[in-house]
Amino acid sequence: AGSARREIDATGLLVLPGVIDVHTHTRIASDAEPDRFFQDSMAAAFGGTTTFLSFNNPGTGISEAAQGRLRDGIDEWLRRTSGDSAVDYGLSAVITAQQQDPVADIPAAVEAGVPTFKAFMVYDFGVDEAALRSLLEATRDHGALLEVHCEDRTLLEAGIRGQLEQGRTAPAFHADSRPTACEGTGIARALQNARGVGAPIYAVHVSCSDALTPIAAAKAEGRAVFAETCPHYLALDASRYALPDEEAIRCVISPPLRNRANVDALWKALADGTLDLVSTDHVPDRLAVEKHYAGQPFTEISNGAPGIETLLAVTYSEGVAKGRITLERMVDLLSTTPARLFGLGDKGSLEFGKDADLVLFDPAVQRTVRAQDLHHTSDYTPYEGIEATGAVRDVFVRGQDVIRGGMFVGRRGFGHFQGRQLAWR
Repeated sequence: AGSARREIDATGLLVLPGVIDVHTHTRIASDAEPDRFFQDSMAAAFGGTTTFLSFNNPGTGISEAAQGRLRDGIDEWLRRTSGDSAVDYGLSAVITAQQQDPVADIPAAVEAGVPTFKAFMVYDFGVDEAALRSLLEATRDHGALLEVHCEDRTLLEAGIRGQLEQGRTAPAFHADSRPTACEGTGIARALQNARGVGAPIYAVHVSCSDALTPIAAAKAEGRAVFAETCPHYLALDASRYALPDEEAIRCVISPPLRNRANVDALWKALADGTLDLVSTDHVPDRLAVEKHYAGQPFTEISNGAPGIETLLAVTYSEGVAKGRITLERMVDLLSTTPARLFGLGDKGSLEFGKDADLVLFDPAVQRTVRAQDLHHTSDYTPYEGIEATGAVRDVFVRGQDVIRGGMFVGRRGFGHFQGRQLAWR
């Protein structure tokens, strides 16, 4: 084995551990669109993300045949993403109501390096409460972690029905159909089920105070409860839904954007530890394709927004630069805690012996976020026009240049699949 020495002038720059995005819905390559997974992995690199985890839910490109069993969906995703990423990557497997006996496939998935799973409490593919408890028991017993999309099905269905019956079908009414009580009630029930079986649980995309209250209470009891929020809930608010329909659809996201009081509560929760990390919930839909608007009801608009390239930029600009969190806390939220919770033991810090995943970040740069300057496979960004503080200059993955001077110098297939084990379990 040899050694290499290289000096890099980082005067005036922040040297940060690579960002880890644990929540993306990155599309896998297809014959029609062979570059989607690679391109979004490249976009991650441009934004300072050196490792991302993706879900394989319906809509990400998994074949219908592979959706019938948890193990088949995992096998197909691993095969079709192999050799395609510019940065390191991993899988959190989605469990649906349509899968045949997913509990039976959990041990083998954990052995294959996929110890994190996601279930939904709503939607046609969501699981019922009995299935949720069974999944919590299985993840408890096999050193795994269940991530849960927490909304109350009854309240959600009533909310949607109430809007549609009143003829309130425009994109703006998406938010009214999913009030904060829907999310708060869903999280409280999910945490109650986790407590009942003694399992850890992870709440995804927390957006409001009603959800923070039961999370804080569970943590105060010393329970293994973890929760994330997303940059769009921290930088944007419900006023976006007052924009013209063609603009409002950009923020048809579930849960929806909330009012400014809830935004402030999320920042406080990030600072005090109620929330553990920030991840993107990246959905690379395009206004010209999946999110095309032709006057259809909000229930027929694809949910989600792109964000894989803007995680560090938004969190630094809205958090550190505005004094809401410290730089050290941001590193915890974007790197250290994601690595620890999600079994990425070689990542998440600048300690000797870790992977040399580094970001050189210039905090003096002021720039305007524009979709035309981004590299993801979507054709828009919900952050269009936002003034951002700071910019990524250089990115290293395992010591190798991927971004140099703001230019991509990596290659397709350099990223390694991250087979994971949860050491804290």
